[in-house]
Amino acid sequence: MYAKFAGSDIPLLSAMTDVEALTIAPPHLNGHTMNSARSAAYEALRAEYERLLEQLEPDVRRLLERWREELAAYQNEEYVYTVRGREIRVRNHHESLSHLKIPKIATPRFHDWGDIVRWAMQENFPGKFPYTAGVYPFKRQHEDPTRMFAGEGGPERTNKRFHYLSYGMPAARLSTAFDSVTLYGEDPDRRPDIYGKIGNAGVSVATIDDAKKLYSGFDLCAPTTSVSMTINGPAPMILAFFLNAAIDQECEKYIREQGIVEDVERHIEELYRTLDLPRPVYHNIASGAPVGELPPGHNGLGLLLLGVRGDEVLPADVYAACKRRALETVRGTVQADILKEDQAQNTCIFSTEFALRMMGDVQQYFITNKVRNMYSVSISGYHIAEAGANPITQLAFTLANGFTYVEYYLSRGMHIDDFAPNLSFFFSNGLDPEYSVIGRVARRIWAKAIKFKYGGNERSQMLKYHIQTSGRSLHAQEIAFNDIRTTLQALYAIFDNCNSLHTNAYDEAITTPTEESVRRAVAIQLIINKELGLAKNENPLQGSFIIEELTDLVEEAVYLEFQRLNERGGVLGAMELMYQRNKIQEESLNYESLKHSGQLPIVGVNTFLSKDGSPTIVPGEVIRSTNEEKEQQIANLEAFWRRNAERAPAALQRLKDTARRGENIFDALMDVCAVCSLGQMTHALYQVGGQYRRNM
Repeated sequence: MYAKFAGSDIPLLSAMTDVEALTIAPPHLNGHTMNSARSAAYEALRAEYERLLEQLEPDVRRLLERWREELAAYQNEEYVYTVRGREIRVRNHHESLSHLKIPKIATPRFHDWGDIVRWAMQENFPGKFPYTAGVYPFKRQHEDPTRMFAGEGGPERTNKRFHYLSYGMPAARLSTAFDSVTLYGEDPDRRPDIYGKIGNAGVSVATIDDAKKLYSGFDLCAPTTSVSMTINGPAPMILAFFLNAAIDQECEKYIREQGIVEDVERHIEELYRTLDLPRPVYHNIASGAPVGELPPGHNGLGLLLLGVRGDEVLPADVYAACKRRALETVRGTVQADILKEDQAQNTCIFSTEFALRMMGDVQQYFITNKVRNMYSVSISGYHIAEAGANPITQLAFTLANGFTYVEYYLSRGMHIDDFAPNLSFFFSNGLDPEYSVIGRVARRIWAKAIKFKYGGNERSQMLKYHIQTSGRSLHAQEIAFNDIRTTLQALYAIFDNCNSLHTNAYDEAITTPTEESVRRAVAIQLIINKELGLAKNENPLQGSFIIEELTDLVEEAVYLEFQRLNERGGVLGAMELMYQRNKIQEESLNYESLKHSGQLPIVGVNTFLSKDGSPTIVPGEVIRSTNEEKEQQIANLEAFWRRNAERAPAALQRLKDTARRGENIFDALMDVCAVCSLGQMTHALYQVGGQYRRNM
């Protein structure tokens, strides 16, 4: 920088002051006089400067031109940006107890153009391509990324847990665990292989009324409500239940606004008198509550139209308006990731080809009906990691699955910008060093691919992900230590700007979480976000040598795994060869071997044992659904069948005909689910789409 011009005493640094100041203006001489030799040298330098400037890529020039303006925006009192045409103002600093102004976004101190361009192209500020530091400029104000997983017993019992988790919170972020009966698309039954699983390790949902009760008391179309559903094989049917529940809530709100509740109640009563059947009711039998008693925080929304659909009590045009409004505003995620099910979790029920077709039908329905705030798939690495994969394999397989969905949707004629914003991701967070950068790498790879390969816009380039702390890292020995592990994993996720977070309860290694353990798990997030001073800064990982090194190492390792998948015919070709399953099993065996040998130290499990040897904890009570709840679900299902006995056969035939003709199956499911149970729809679709059989 301090070299001199030939024949001149003017240092280069002085001659290029404006360059050093990061403008695109040509160099000048700051008032120095020049002889002819100096003047010639200056003109030669100026010409070379102009020539090199012309060679800069337009993106690079714009970046350098705006650099000082970008830095200044973070120094002002407020940072101003727009989201979907709405101006957002955020204070740039947080005042500490010591009265220091802690920046929410810390800015780099680069002066060299090369450093600036390299950083901006690979890192950049949060909310700017390639979104390494986050997809939004700032975190949401007054709303933490808490999204807690819950599901047990019948829908009323889980509804009570949802209200417990959301009580007093500014936003309701619900995450739903379904029992294995529901996960495999079956109905509650007294069959020995089904009965014991009803409502265990998840909630039992078999009908549209179950979905209405499950999410009642939450305004599903409010911007502060978001629902995630961990369901895959039967995801289209469960999603249809959920969307109909949201539509009927909009109908209920209209009914109350118009003051016609009594008229609607009389109409429903007359309908059930004609059927000679009792109306379905909300009854939390597990808590011993009387029929109709609601948990604290429940306002009754969603229960008025139990047993009927909005189009049965409202004029067609009014119902259509309610339906349109609901679909355009409802928020949430359905997992529906069938590729990772084959690779890791094993709840496939339909043939892979047919399951992919239904995923495409769901996305096409979203495009047609302008469902913009709902994610049609949560491309999941969590289950890949829980099955044994290391963090790099988790990330590589998950992103590869995501690109496979992109290619499939494009092959069906959808435009990248019509569906990419409806895709979300879901990762596990363990304690390995790679987990500290898993979100950074995912966002960077996705953004570059969507922009440069698929031509997607900014919204399509933004990878949004939910993260859950590692279930595999929870141990049944010294279970109190599990909260420490979960806290460290949550810290990784929050510092990496995850979009939502579930923190596991310490007792999940031995039982379904209790209210006490869930409260502690939520507190982990709240303490980090509200009490930890460094968390007031929103890009604390940027600028760290080790974080940047890890980011580059993991990104390169992911690309190498992509190459291995391509050599085997891509994701679907590799699945035919069982490549993903074999790799996950090998990595699982390696982890377990290191744990049992003690080479991988786990405190309270294979090292630092207590004086009595840290035995496995036996819970005093294991939370399970009761026989009364099981019988209640079966009775409710049988009542549903009786109510719809005349309409169900024709609806199921219509569903099968739709599938055979190659029409949109999900469009049909939105109507069929009003009169058919989950198991009825599943078995009808088996007849036209085939049942899953693993390739051996």
